Amino acid sequence: MNILFVHQNFPGQYRYLASTLATDKRIKVVGLGEVENVKKNMKLPGVTACGYPAPGAATPQTHHYVKPLESAVRRGQAVARACMGLKEKGFVPDIIYAHPGWGEALFLKDVFPNAKLTLYCEFYYRNDGADVGFDPEFPSKLDDMFRVRIKNAASLLSLEAGDRGISPTQWQRDAFPAAFRDRITVIHEGVDTDYMKPDAEGKASVTVAERKLTLTADDEVVTYIARNLEPYRGFHSFMRALPSLLKQRPNAQVLIVGGEGVSYGQSLPKGQTYKKKMLAEVGSQLDMDRVHFLPPVPYETLLRIYQISSAHVYLTYPFVLSWSMLEAMSSGCTLVASDTAPVREVIRNGKNGYLVDFFNAEKLAEKVAEVVENRKSKEVVAIRTAARRTVVENYDLRRVCLPKHLQLLGFKGAKTASRKA
Repeated sequence: MNILFVHQNFPGQYRYLASTLATDKRIKVVGLGEVENVKKNMKLPGVTACGYPAPGAATPQTHHYVKPLESAVRRGQAVARACMGLKEKGFVPDIIYAHPGWGEALFLKDVFPNAKLTLYCEFYYRNDGADVGFDPEFPSKLDDMFRVRIKNAASLLSLEAGDRGISPTQWQRDAFPAAFRDRITVIHEGVDTDYMKPDAEGKASVTVAERKLTLTADDEVVTYIARNLEPYRGFHSFMRALPSLLKQRPNAQVLIVGGEGVSYGQSLPKGQTYKKKMLAEVGSQLDMDRVHFLPPVPYETLLRIYQISSAHVYLTYPFVLSWSMLEAMSSGCTLVASDTAPVREVIRNGKNGYLVDFFNAEKLAEKVAEVVENRKSKEVVAIRTAARRTVVENYDLRRVCLPKHLQLLGFKGAKTASRKA
């Protein structure tokens, strides 16, 4: 059997599934991604990685609603050409996995009409009930609503051609039009709970080099982690909670991990970042000797940060649920998280974490301070234990999620790949 994975940042969300399938000698696995990304990303044992050239951008004259679709068509053409090259070399997939959002899936069924196309249904844009219009600080205009409607064009065309889909959460699946939902199965990519686990020996530590400060679980450590420090992940709400939090907990140290770019939503004018913007707003109220900004860190460091955390803050718009939230829970963190739909699918307030209003900075500060103060109490220890159990029972990579993927494919007994693959 031949299986093709298509993802511009291959392996992306397919890392573990592709690695696992490649251990089966009956299967030939090929991964196709943008050529520069394939070069820099980790190679997977047993997986043949191929690249396609980065497509050109949409032309300046194109209507701004349609620019994402034009870019998607250009990317779809680049992928189609690469697939025709694979076909000429004798590789014809029986199954294709692809992400529909960027246009890579647009023409796959035209090149390989007999392949079963499985789409990664990550997010469907809506004008209500999700990210658009959620934050009154960034109100949506009628023009934004029109643009968002057209933004789904590539996904809709791919869904029409696809055979089935996979969404990581029920909430993400339910955002897609009703006509397609019956074809979408909920299977999360999975968390490596054997690696992302509490520090049983109590030896974990994190050093902030520029401050010559080493922190352990004995310290009061508040953590916040996001790919980028931006409103979609509640960075502005978190920063506004810090003045009150630091007053309530005079010994607390705050670790903030993330880049200064924008992954989602509105970018600021050139030269500005949300970090700079929020420091300009609240920085004078903060003891900056206790607030530490770290750039994206290696996975090993990320684990240690989770392991020493007294309270971990996770905030998000109604949007794609971050892996980091589940990894923090798996590592035994006590989460104080936003009371938003994707989070509520996982966290039950007072059972395996705490939920707060996304916009209420004072309530956020109060709850985090309470968790830090009572971090060794029976209640908080029970919350941490329940948080890890939630992930182990529902999102474990090898015992739950990969078996579901393999069952969907009709495979049994395949050996799941290790985290280091």
